[in-house]
Amino acid sequence: MFKDVSFGQYYPANSPIHRMDARVKLIITLMFVVGIFFIKSYFGFMLTAALLITIVLVAKLPIGSVLKSVRGVLFIVAFTALINLFLGGENGSEILWSWKKLVITVSSVHTTIKMVLRLVLLITGASLLSLTTTPVALADGVESLLSPLRLIKVPVRDIAMIMSIALRFIPTLFEETHKIIAAQKSRGAAFDTGGPLQRAKALLPVLIPLFVNSFRRADELAFAMDSRCYNATDNRTKMKVAKIGLADCISSLVMSGYFVVIMLDRYFWCGLVDTLMFGGLV
Repeated sequence: MFKDVSFGQYYPANSPIHRMDARVKLIITLMFVVGIFFIKSYFGFMLTAALLITIVLVAKLPIGSVLKSVRGVLFIVAFTALINLFLGGENGSEILWSWKKLVITVSSVHTTIKMVLRLVLLITGASLLSLTTTPVALADGVESLLSPLRLIKVPVRDIAMIMSIALRFIPTLFEETHKIIAAQKSRGAAFDTGGPLQRAKALLPVLIPLFVNSFRRADELAFAMDSRCYNATDNRTKMKVAKIGLADCISSLVMSGYFVVIMLDRYFWCGLVDTLMFGGLV
């Protein structure tokens, strides 16, 4: 299952989204994450889904690579949905099903659907950042955005480098874990049988070599960076200087418009669009 995880992986393509400035993409992603938590109506979720589909098409990303990011958290989504289905209802809402203390109401169904949509769209939107931006560009973007913190002696460049290394090695660690599990299975290890305690014990032969290999990689990387005199000077130059282009301006305007519509729908329209679109279903 680890080979199907797409978080942290970069999909190379020649598209306007890939050529955008990493700083702009980071700000847009932050606006998207904040905006999606303000959505209360199905209209907002439909608008968000349409926006993400448009980005995927413009970025020329295969739909399979985008859906892999959701596949890895299906258990969390299902668990959250189950809790909201039985506990997310409002007092006085119409009861659809009940058994002892377990009750499913109309409002809890709507709450569950919206929670699932919010999580799926949030994960999908965040994964588009890593799929369309290299770890190096992300690190440079974070360093540029956090550069004002240098005035208070915050090691911005080191923070950006740590983030870049973490993003770079997430897919590597998942691949290493998959190889270790395959090697242990070939020796007769069972990871899918027995109770929770037995399955946890079965993971020990995987975790120990994984940690050993991780520390070995970290040690080799530290020696490699030290031999190249990394961090020896404060005035480091960059091979590629980021510049704001037309695509960045257009994307910023589109995201600003999306954010404004979401706020209007939450605080001024108050579900009016949902009522007009779905009638008495919401």
